Amino acid sequence: MLHDFLAHINSPDLLSSTIVRLLLAAVLGGAIGLERELSRRPAGLRTNMFICFGAAMFTVISFAMADLYSGDHTRIAAQIIPGIGFIGAGSILHSRGSVQGLTTAATVFVVAAVGMAAGTGMYMVAVFATIMLLLALQVLGWFETRFNLKPLITRYEAVGAQAEAVMSEINRVLEEEHHVTESVQMGSSDAGFRVFFTVDATRSEHDQILQKLRESNVFKRVGILRERTGE
Repeated sequence: MLHDFLAHINSPDLLSSTIVRLLLAAVLGGAIGLERELSRRPAGLRTNMFICFGAAMFTVISFAMADLYSGDHTRIAAQIIPGIGFIGAGSILHSRGSVQGLTTAATVFVVAAVGMAAGTGMYMVAVFATIMLLLALQVLGWFETRFNLKPLITRYEAVGAQAEAVMSEINRVLEEEHHVTESVQMGSSDAGFRVFFTVDATRSEHDQILQKLRESNVFKRVGILRERTGE
């Protein structure tokens, strides 16, 4: 039985078709991964390439085994979906009501679908899906940034003389702007009482928050240390 299976999967026609499908999956997954890598996302070039290649390989194996043993063609391939869901769930982070990594999780899910399409020989579908995904990531990403729709998780630094006054003023400004701090770190320095805190808001909202903080007489210094998107 094992000999028959090996002979089946090593037949010239099946082998050449399989190589083409796996190569296409690697190229398409790599193209999506490169875009994610250049955007400094956690799931980058290698991750997306491996996911796409692995999904294609499982799909090919599923069909090959079903053809030989008269089984269900979709049995192995069907398990790709919950497996990818597990990986996607691991990329999503929750922090005080803020959710990060949804775009990464969704991208991983679509990359697996591209791999499955390549694995079944649906070449045009796989290429079209890749193009649509890249356009969505780039064009819609630019649109969100251009019109201040994309939330930015921004880390602030505020320095003042008294701890109670500093915290009270930060909370007052954020309450006026209908935002809350995501995380807070406090400590003392030569300049006075120092507070680091993060806020999840659009760029225009951050500009307004920063302006109000700098207009206050409570702070000796206010600035932004780091920005990142919640994708």
